[in-house]
Amino acid sequence: MSDLETYRRAAKVLKKAFHAGDAQALATLRAHVVTAEPKHSDFLHAIAREAGAESWPKLKHALELAGLTREEQMRRLMHASIFGHGWRIDQLLAQDPGLARGSMALATALYRRADVARMLEKDPTAATRVEGIRSPILTLAFSRYHAVAPAARDDMLAIAEMLLDRGADVNDSYQPEPNSPHRLSALYGAIGHSRNLPLARWLLEHGAATDDDESLYHSTEMGHAEGLRLLLGHGARVSGTNALPRAIDFKDAEMVRLLLEHGANPDEAVEDHPSGEPIDSIPALHHAARRWAGADVAALLLDHGADATRVWHGHTPYATARIYGNAEVAQFLASRGHATPLDPLEQALAACAEGRPAPRIDGSALSCADREIMAQVVLEKDRLYHLRALVEAGLDINAPDYMGMTPLHFAVWGGLPEQTAFLLTRNPDLDHVNKYGGDTFGTLIHGADNRTDTAERDHIACADLLFAAGLRPTPVQLRGTGYEPLARHLEDRIAELS
Repeated sequence: MSDLETYRRAAKVLKKAFHAGDAQALATLRAHVVTAEPKHSDFLHAIAREAGAESWPKLKHALELAGLTREEQMRRLMHASIFGHGWRIDQLLAQDPGLARGSMALATALYRRADVARMLEKDPTAATRVEGIRSPILTLAFSRYHAVAPAARDDMLAIAEMLLDRGADVNDSYQPEPNSPHRLSALYGAIGHSRNLPLARWLLEHGAATDDDESLYHSTEMGHAEGLRLLLGHGARVSGTNALPRAIDFKDAEMVRLLLEHGANPDEAVEDHPSGEPIDSIPALHHAARRWAGADVAALLLDHGADATRVWHGHTPYATARIYGNAEVAQFLASRGHATPLDPLEQALAACAEGRPAPRIDGSALSCADREIMAQVVLEKDRLYHLRALVEAGLDINAPDYMGMTPLHFAVWGGLPEQTAFLLTRNPDLDHVNKYGGDTFGTLIHGADNRTDTAERDHIACADLLFAAGLRPTPVQLRGTGYEPLARHLEDRIAELS
């Protein structure tokens, strides 16, 4: 029996003795837990505290780490650094403070300036040597450690200078997938992955190319316009990047204005991305209508030449606004003389959007874009009534979008418990796997780890709904959860079920 199993058994023994009224068991639990009706996780917590650990998840983590090789622990430390999981970094280094010693990759990812200088002094070629899948300049760019230790900014930039002085290429890139022609650049790492503006600025000032087919698009995802403004100021090409529709996704009129002023064509059709990912080449005005952007965004698009009469997948921009329930854009287009009659299908979809009774909708009559409407609607927190109406009208609850994401996947990814609860009452496919390989729990975890508004969402409540539906996260998913509140909660729930 492993140590972990020993502790689990001790928790069960403590629980049984507590409920039998044993005075010692009562004293042990009350020394660490104050609750009238203790759950199984409370007994695990008490056992962990008795063992000298801060909590059951931390005891479990320490025991798991003890069973790993040093190389496996180093891989976990690199993963935590690249994804900015500060609490996991702390756990790993608390277990072995010297874990990063001797690794150029880890010293770079953790901004250990003195260690990097020492290794480069001994071997200057280490500045360009690939360790794992990335060279040091790429590891620096992709590390999210700046979010964990913002005070280490000067060390980060000093490391960048040291690497450059010894031959590092600011335009270095790597293949995210074996045998793929698509590559991810250092600039993309700083802008699109780690959202590290100081390092992105340094890369640009030292000659990084802006046109890498990734950085401009992902600069719109930072929660502000500074990354976009930085790239445009260094001459980034807008055409062919699909950055304009992505800015519209965030309803951000400032980013839309910047892109239009730098040559974005609101009626541009973009080919699929070099990575192989499909690009939805929807005209920008239609996209503003279906993403619930405001009239300010629609006005900018019209003023920069958007065609208000263009038909996309059978709909004009006005009809698109009506079938998605974007009343503000619909009214604005009507005020500019761009209202168009709705056909019977558009009338039915508009009724759903407005919360009115709608006739049964024949799914075979829907365009591929219309079949994805629930995947769009589910992410809007205030449109649960719209989602219900579409389901009542007969739309497929399991219809995936072009990424293979179903409405349920979007609901849990978005941390939306009301939408998740509703969809679970309609017998969704709980075992669906999207095109990225994510199942329902994995998609929830990805959302919690990567959304910029996670603190405003409730992924924990969504996780509890999935537990109630019989789903469980895999051990790999548990180990990879970076959002600490969710990671702790999942550990507790699994402990209760053990």
